[in-house]
Amino acid sequence: MRKSSSDSFKLDRKIVEKNRRIIMKGLCFQLASLIPNHYFNSSESRLTTEDRFDHAAIYINQLRERIEELKGRKELAMNVERTSNNFKKDMAIGLRLPILELRDLGSTIELILISGKNKNFMFNEVISVLEEEGASVVNASFSIVGDRILHTIHSQVSVCFYFHSIE
Repeated sequence: MRKSSSDSFKLDRKIVEKNRRIIMKGLCFQLASLIPNHYFNSSESRLTTEDRFDHAAIYINQLRERIEELKGRKELAMNVERTSNNFKKDMAIGLRLPILELRDLGSTIELILISGKNKNFMFNEVISVLEEEGASVVNASFSIVGDRILHTIHSQVSVCFYFHSIE
């Protein structure tokens, strides 16, 4: 009689373990399905579960970095919006134009230039100076607010960058 209870306990443990493995296998497939197919090397046709976990961890870290980058860009855009909202205050104070603001964002540089509508301003000269100093322009835009023009230039720094004044 004792032997049958011991056998039933072993059988129960085997069933529990089998169910646990089935659940884990399903979760592993579910995780793998969340990672884009192009992320895996085509030469790696048979990946082990450990390799899939490694790829998933790398992919998740890349997504985290992208989220941080996008948060930074959002904050930057919010700062530009606040800057444009401050134009009305600036007009009342009568600030001298042009206004140049340079932000060092690590490997990128954001240049904000505020000029008057009636001023002759050579936008291409600013871009030329940036490129001469070793930065490649990634994005350039402008917006008109009242009688002011807000130019925003995003540059990727490829070499050590020292900014000289534009006159």
